[in-house]
Amino acid sequence: MSERKFIAIAGNIGAGKSTLLDFLTRTYDISPFYEPNEENPYLPDFYQDMRRWAFQSQLFFLSNKFRIHQEADRMPGVVIQDRTIFEDAEIFATALHQMRKIDKRDWQTYWAFYQNILRAIQPPDLMIYLHCPMRTLRKRIRLRGRRMEQDIPLSYLKRLERLYEQWITDYSLGEVLVLDTERLDFVTDLIDRQDVRERIETLLPATLKRNHK
Repeated sequence: MSERKFIAIAGNIGAGKSTLLDFLTRTYDISPFYEPNEENPYLPDFYQDMRRWAFQSQLFFLSNKFRIHQEADRMPGVVIQDRTIFEDAEIFATALHQMRKIDKRDWQTYWAFYQNILRAIQPPDLMIYLHCPMRTLRKRIRLRGRRMEQDIPLSYLKRLERLYEQWITDYSLGEVLVLDTERLDFVTDLIDRQDVRERIETLLPATLKRNHK
């Protein structure tokens, strides 16, 4: 059985996580794991009434991300995940608690569950954090046209950005690679694609096998 290596992609809404995951999956022999947004039965209600449904929605994400992480841990070879369990708790749920959408009692229950999960999983070998300026995030959110994202307040995106920047600064569970996705075009620019590949391969030497299609 080949050695398991775990790559995770983190970043704010619209930072380019899915685009990078697709690029890396095409480039290397990697098994992808995606964010379970469409599976969350609470999301439509959450966007209508955040205070009523924030705890249930975040608990769904946390438990499902735990399941995904366990599946990734069991899979041999290299796996890659779009948005991590750390972001669920330390960015999104934390933001909702700060905004008083999750009350103190529910927050204590949620955070205790998260701490137990952390003791049961292995952290990623490489965390790729995608940094992107706010104006570019908002432009991408408008262009991709996801209905539930169109009314996201600017203040909420800025709160997420502050939490992300603090979290990645303090993150120490594995290697970290920060990519500026406003400047890097790893979809169409050959030089940028090569730059991204070289930076990742430097951090995971002798692990990644390029696809030849």
